[in-house]
Amino acid sequence: MTPTTPAAVRRFFERRYRDARSPERAAAGKAYLKSDLRFYGTTVPEIRRAANDFAREHRDLSRAELRRIVDELWSTDVYELRSAGIALLSRHADLLEERDLPWLLGFVRRSKTWAHVDWLAADVIGGVVGESRSALRRLPAWARDENFWVRRTALLAQLRQLSHEAGDFALFARLASPMLLEREFFIRKAIGWILREVSKKRPELVFEFLREHRGEVSGLTLSEGAKYLPARKRRALGLPPKAAWIDRERRRKASGA
Repeated sequence: MTPTTPAAVRRFFERRYRDARSPERAAAGKAYLKSDLRFYGTTVPEIRRAANDFAREHRDLSRAELRRIVDELWSTDVYELRSAGIALLSRHADLLEERDLPWLLGFVRRSKTWAHVDWLAADVIGGVVGESRSALRRLPAWARDENFWVRRTALLAQLRQLSHEAGDFALFARLASPMLLEREFFIRKAIGWILREVSKKRPELVFEFLREHRGEVSGLTLSEGAKYLPARKRRALGLPPKAAWIDRERRRKASGA
């Protein structure tokens, strides 16, 4: 069994990921994510598999041990090792508490790629925030932060709940509205992403939000948010009744057949 000292855990993941590395994948991943981190070129399934193996060996890991291990993994500039830290946070989500949110947000601030920010925000931080009213009260301050990754986290922290007909959509709307005029791609995309997911089960909420802010919302946010809205609602927003992705998907299936 791997010891739980931070240095030993780091060596465990270094061995696993180096054994599965690929220089070609490393170069491709670095270019795709536009990251200045170092890459081993380990596949996502292997990153998760190693974290799952470690978690199964250490089901009784303490909160203090988890924090020390993740801090160690994030002291590196290796993409896969930082990813392992997030994977362990996800696997040991039951150990995390609301008082860990400032610590978790620190990883968002240090992230060098959307891949880590989104995993942290939607899965780890979102799991801690949940339906907690006291945790939700932290989101407005995050939404005003000068760091756009923190602002994105304020939006994505409710993704899990909002996608399942829960969460506080009114709060999301209050956070998102002042960001609609931002030119930052990752903010526009996040707003559209959440609206798109909510629209699958609660299209009226999304339609009313987009109708109210039709003059402010960017084309990216609008196209994403309205992606699954019924034809009647799309027309009311000045959009074609059928989203472009439907024809693309039909052509893709036809070519595959």
